[in-house]
Amino acid sequence: MDSKQLSKIFKALSNPNRLKLFIEIMKNHEASFQTGEECFISDIIDCLSIRAPTISHHLKELANADLITTERKGKFLVAMINENTLKKIKKVISLENYLNVK
Repeated sequence: MDSKQLSKIFKALSNPNRLKLFIEIMKNHEASFQTGEECFISDIIDCLSIRAPTISHHLKELANADLITTERKGKFLVAMINENTLKKIKKVISLENYLNVK
């Protein structure tokens, strides 16, 4: 992961409301493995105290940073965590690519 992409990710997560939204999507994403249910954005809106147009903007920013993907299911919007991006972030944060410890 290059520094430009990493900077874009951290910039996307630097907004407190966007970070809350991302965390809620992650919680629902983790719960979906146990229940098989998808993360509907309409379910998240109630717990955030953020209006729908603002949520839409934040979702777009998270998607542009490649942190999530979204898809329409009828009239509902479903959000999914981009596992590949999370793995790359974990690798960078743990400094696996930068330290050559022997």
